[in-house]
Amino acid sequence: MRILAIETSCDETSAAIIEAKKGDKRVKILANVTASSLSLHAKTGGIIPETAAREQIKYILPVIKKALSSISKTNAQNIEKSIDAIAVTIGPGLIGSLLVGVETAKTLSYVWNKPIIPVNHLIGHIYANFVRGNPTLGAGGYLLEANIEFPAIVLIASGGHTDLLLMKDHKKIIWLGGTRDDAAGEAFDKIGRVLNLPYPGGPNIENAALKGNEKAINLPRPLIGSDDFDFSFSGLKTAALREVQARKQLDNVAISNISASVQKAIVDVLVKKTLRASNEYKIKSILLSGGVAANSRLRQQFELEIVRQLADWKLKIPFFAPEKWLCTDNAAMIGAAAYYTGKKTSWEKIDTNPELYFN
Repeated sequence: MRILAIETSCDETSAAIIEAKKGDKRVKILANVTASSLSLHAKTGGIIPETAAREQIKYILPVIKKALSSISKTNAQNIEKSIDAIAVTIGPGLIGSLLVGVETAKTLSYVWNKPIIPVNHLIGHIYANFVRGNPTLGAGGYLLEANIEFPAIVLIASGGHTDLLLMKDHKKIIWLGGTRDDAAGEAFDKIGRVLNLPYPGGPNIENAALKGNEKAINLPRPLIGSDDFDFSFSGLKTAALREVQARKQLDNVAISNISASVQKAIVDVLVKKTLRASNEYKIKSILLSGGVAANSRLRQQFELEIVRQLADWKLKIPFFAPEKWLCTDNAAMIGAAAYYTGKKTSWEKIDTNPELYFN
């Protein structure tokens, strides 16, 4: 099966071609083209929805054309034979951005007479782990093509969401808990702004933390010991702001130390909650996904704590994380999610849902 996938939930405009056969445990990426308006949003310190949507109107057809042109022997005459279905993100996300992708997908579906597979963007992030060639992080280093077994615990950590899921199989994904306020990525971005770091805050805090002492400041780790699987990072954000305000001068040393301490606090919460869920539900795989999954410190601590904590519980669970370029929004993950979990439908029944959550 060959799927043209489209992702426009936020500021990226992405099109991909994925291919898979029945029984495959990974899909193959034939093309993945992404255009971003990040440089424009960096000037304003955050995403302006109208700007993102306007840029996506410019990008959407070029990225689709580039993705399609990468398929050998594909031209205007045989393009309909090359694609079996069209996958598109319908939510959650920015309404203007979502409309660009959904309306484009509906038009192509009508013209080519191909079914559409609607995809939940959050579920899409999970399937960045199901792309062929994706490395598996484990105690022994990087392994290729290791199998993801169910049941699995999934942590989605991004700018807008922080959620823990129990994945019993491709068709049964159960929400266990999520953020009550700021998501992990949102906390990184907002604290980065307080530290006068460029947008997006996450990667820049990670870079600044490399020269900092993560034990320099004792910051709160909200809900780390709670009995549920919820998260809360607004209190950490406030504590970081107070640290900045308490200083007469915010020099590079202070920025590095606050960055390292903030990063460690967020990582501690994410890892502890995920591993506790893994033990409670007796799972066989741990999956990390979302934009924050690109954070090297988070990956390293998962690797270390899996060896330490799970050994104490006499468990041996493989840990999976996408290649870093697949952690941010991209169409390849949407195509993979469509293949494993989606249902083909007609273009008339597809609509955007910016408030879409897990269902």
